[in-house]
Amino acid sequence: MVADPTLAELTECGVVAVMRGLEPETLIETGEALREGGVTTIEVTADSPGAIDGIDALADHFEGTEVHVGAGTVIDEETANAALRAGSEFVVSPSLHEAVIETCNRYGVASFPGIMTPTEAVSAIEAGASAVKVFPAKSVGPAHVGALKGPLGQLDIVPTGGVGPSNAQEYIEAGASAVGAGGSLIDEDAIAAGDFEVITENAEELVAAVEEGRDSE
Repeated sequence: MVADPTLAELTECGVVAVMRGLEPETLIETGEALREGGVTTIEVTADSPGAIDGIDALADHFEGTEVHVGAGTVIDEETANAALRAGSEFVVSPSLHEAVIETCNRYGVASFPGIMTPTEAVSAIEAGASAVKVFPAKSVGPAHVGALKGPLGQLDIVPTGGVGPSNAQEYIEAGASAVGAGGSLIDEDAIAAGDFEVITENAEELVAAVEEGRDSE
C-alpha cells in the first residue's frame, strides 16, 4: 500500500488545481495537461457532475505517479468518506467543518478547511487540519495572508479564489505555502474545443509565478 502524501508533497509544486464542473470524460486529459505544465496536485470539487466517480478515475489513472488527487468543496462527513473511498489523497473545504477534519485524521489524509480569521485558523489547527485555505482570497488579497502569518507563523496557508499568474507571486511572498487556482488555470472553452495545450501553458505560467515568489523569499 502506498503511503498517503505528506503536506510537503502536496504543496511541492506550489499549485492546487481546482477542477469544477468539468465533464467526466475530460478529467484525465485535463489532468495530464496540468501534469505536463508542472501542476501535480489536483482537486475535483464534490459539486461537479459525477465527482466521486471522477476522483476514482483520476486516482486510478495517476496511481504510482507524482500526481496527487483530492476532493474539494467537502462540507460534510458523508461526502468526505465517499471521497476517501474513491481514492482522495487530500480533502479541501470552503469553510471550517470539524467533522470533515476528524474523518480525514482518522484515515491519515490531509485536510484543508476554509478560513478567513485568526480564530478560525486556530480552531482548524486545533481540530487537526493539515493546512488552511484562505477563501475567497480575492476578498482580502495577499496582505491578509501576511497578517495571518504574523502571529501564526506555523500556519500553512493555501489561498484560493481569484488567484492566478498575476498575483500568485504576491501570495507566496506573503507567506502562502501554495495557491489554489481554478478559473485562471482550467480554461473550460479550451477543454471543450479539445485544446489541452492551453491548460498546459496556463499551468506553466502559474508554476513559474509561484517559483518567482519562492525565490524572492
